[in-house]
Amino acid sequence: MRTIRVETSAATILLTEAPEPKVRDRQSGEIAKDAVSGEALMTIGVVYIEEGESSLIKVTVPESGVSEGLALGAPVSLPGLVARPWESVFNGQQRHGIAFRAAAVTPAAFPAAMGATA
Repeated sequence: MRTIRVETSAATILLTEAPEPKVRDRQSGEIAKDAVSGEALMTIGVVYIEEGESSLIKVTVPESGVSEGLALGAPVSLPGLVARPWESVFNGQQRHGIAFRAAAVTPAAFPAAMGATA
């Protein structure tokens, strides 16, 4: 399926869930790996705020892309963020959604307030 680049320059992104290993198989506890590199994958939770609207999303990042110094509630940057629509059938029911993936998650600064004076 097609991936869609997500432009984040006008957004504020706050970390809401610390990085955790992405589980591929809940029964066996197998950790998900990148199909190309074989690197372990992690998931994070963020709130994505843009133009007065917000969304809670989960983002997958490679383990090597998780930076030190991440703090819950703090702003983060998600370089290379893409969205990919998905569909599957589970227990006879069709499900669909959007999966988000980034090359990394790094600490960021709050954007400067519009019209603020120093």
